[in-house]
Amino acid sequence: MAGETRNGSETQIGLTAAIVSVGVSPANGAEPRVVTVRSGFEIPESHRRGDEPPPHRDALPGAPFDPERFRTLQDGLRAVAEDAAGLTLRYVEQLYSFGDRYRDPHELFGGPRSLVVGYLALLREAPLRIDGAEWRGLYEFFPWEDWRDSPPALLDSVIRPALARWVAAAPDEPARARRGERARMAFALDGGEWDSERVLERYELLYEAGLVVEAFRDHDLARRAGVEERTVRLEMPRALGRPMARDGRRVLATALERLRGKLKYRPIVFELLPPTFTLHQLQQVVEALSGERLHKQNFRRLMISGGLVEPTGQYESQTGGRPAELYRFRRSAILERTSTGAIAAPED
Repeated sequence: MAGETRNGSETQIGLTAAIVSVGVSPANGAEPRVVTVRSGFEIPESHRRGDEPPPHRDALPGAPFDPERFRTLQDGLRAVAEDAAGLTLRYVEQLYSFGDRYRDPHELFGGPRSLVVGYLALLREAPLRIDGAEWRGLYEFFPWEDWRDSPPALLDSVIRPALARWVAAAPDEPARARRGERARMAFALDGGEWDSERVLERYELLYEAGLVVEAFRDHDLARRAGVEERTVRLEMPRALGRPMARDGRRVLATALERLRGKLKYRPIVFELLPPTFTLHQLQQVVEALSGERLHKQNFRRLMISGGLVEPTGQYESQTGGRPAELYRFRRSAILERTSTGAIAAPED
């Protein structure tokens, strides 16, 4: 779908999906994953540098919205998932509209302005039937977000020192104060408390400070296209997560932030589980998404007393231990408007 902006340039409306699942196995525990596809962007021949390789291709599934084919945006989004990854979606919710100038590099080289509507989709992991689509570990893209075993080492070894240098390099004292406050809030500098829900704020701060590959890539492409671009970077720690095409990591950060927030008041986690499950499996999935360990007994008490789960009377045999009781989600709990408090409560 294309339209005209006020200055006469073409605008393309697109849809993109952060399709999230959590795989659980006895060997590896629980791991959140996201569907990625291959980006089709190529630097125009006139702006290439010799035989340089094409840019990285990881992208979220997406496509232009066809208003003649689809009655609603969500109908179009479901078709995107089917066409790009061979998946039938169940739980879907709209995130945000992403329309920053040059978010799609095609615009730099004469393409249309891109406005994309992002969605979060949750489903149990299933095989992908389309070539080029694959499940990737979500924390490959945000390695600083997984605190389940311990605070990620790269926070102290790379991110916090780099942000301190970025703060110190601000042009004046008011700017240094603003940068310092943002860094303290996002990355818990100076012994502050880590807020697991500031996912998007952390990624955008790293981008602005020039500490992720996308900041360098976008700056370089804008310079090649002759477009004035704001100054970025002091340095380039390239180990800060797996990059994505366009603003894919920004969309994915928005999805993870929304998901973590909803864990505390909506039972959406059950969209990622089979019909019956153990309380241990349920806790593993919540921990995988929140990036934090939970207090085992408090979590179980909350699930049962809050009326979200009920026993099935069946048991699952576990090697090396006594059989674990199987539970199921009480869908009537939604109708009863049961309040369970914080589902994802970190352990003390």
